[in-house]
Amino acid sequence: MSAITETAVWNALRQVEEPDLKKDLVTLNMVRNLRIEGQRVAFTVVLTTPACPLKDLIRNACVQAIKLLVSPEAEVDIEMTAEVTTSQAAARITGLRNLVAVGSGKGGVGKSTVASNLAVALARAGSRVGLLDADIYGPSVPLLFGLEGERPLLREHQGRDLMVPFNRHGVQVMSIGFLVEPGQPVVWRGPMASKAMNQLLGDTLWGELDYLILDLPPGTGDIHITIAQQFPLAGALIVTTPQAVAVADAQKALAMFTSPQINVPVLGVIENMAYFSPPDLPDRRYYLFGQGGGQLLADRFGVPLLGQLPLVEAVRESGDAGQPIALAGDSALGQAYAELAARVAQQVSIANARAALTAV
Repeated sequence: MSAITETAVWNALRQVEEPDLKKDLVTLNMVRNLRIEGQRVAFTVVLTTPACPLKDLIRNACVQAIKLLVSPEAEVDIEMTAEVTTSQAAARITGLRNLVAVGSGKGGVGKSTVASNLAVALARAGSRVGLLDADIYGPSVPLLFGLEGERPLLREHQGRDLMVPFNRHGVQVMSIGFLVEPGQPVVWRGPMASKAMNQLLGDTLWGELDYLILDLPPGTGDIHITIAQQFPLAGALIVTTPQAVAVADAQKALAMFTSPQINVPVLGVIENMAYFSPPDLPDRRYYLFGQGGGQLLADRFGVPLLGQLPLVEAVRESGDAGQPIALAGDSALGQAYAELAARVAQQVSIANARAALTAV
């Protein structure tokens, strides 16, 4: 039985490709802390996000490469960990690795519900997550997180008084709704709303975050332009229902992000309220708002359809109770949001890798 060498192991791992980034794990510096003791080979694989949907695939590929190219008797011990990549632009903001905007063309498609549950699902996967309610005129995040009527504390940090976000369900939460009375309308012109948006982001003590989710207002107005041009976004997500009118408006939002003036990568489309299945007939699907609209929009712009979320009464009930449905990880919706979070994290990593190649 020949001795296993480091050179042989490194050469074997150079044959394992990261499926999304299309480079081998060694070149990407994803293999760390290699140790060899007789026939035992141990090392760490550092993924680009804790929510990586390809974790098992990469692990198995490493084991197979070592057994095939090094020794079939090798005992392979792999620790899977993660370091979330940072968008090139976001590197300018201390502590915030990736800012992800969630937008829609029209109201009523469940954008805030999707953003809130996505944030919770990312946190449950092990990421450090913040949620900024950027819907100045209709903030709903305080309700969805059971924080109505709460007021943030101030804390001095590096000579400045900063607002402390609420930590709820593992997510750092901030909203304009914390600064106005419940039910009080925000009657501001565009410049004032944009200024408030800048203050909410810049005057909040976020700490270290892997993802800051920005829940945008519906449409394509001043706030969207301010965020897209002044905030270093890693990418944008577009939420729509299958309904033709929602898809038509979502197309405008998607086109705004991809326009030369904005130029923010669109990570993908999320189709909400895709279908309804009665509790007593879970295998039956009723397409109340039409069918295929999200896929049509994704295909039109050449972006992935990241998820199709069903219309379920429990989503409304959990949101009204301040307990996002993503907390119920063993439920069908909880699992759907866990899968969505993995795909979103995957697309952020891909976008960051492409941006890094472009910058070279």
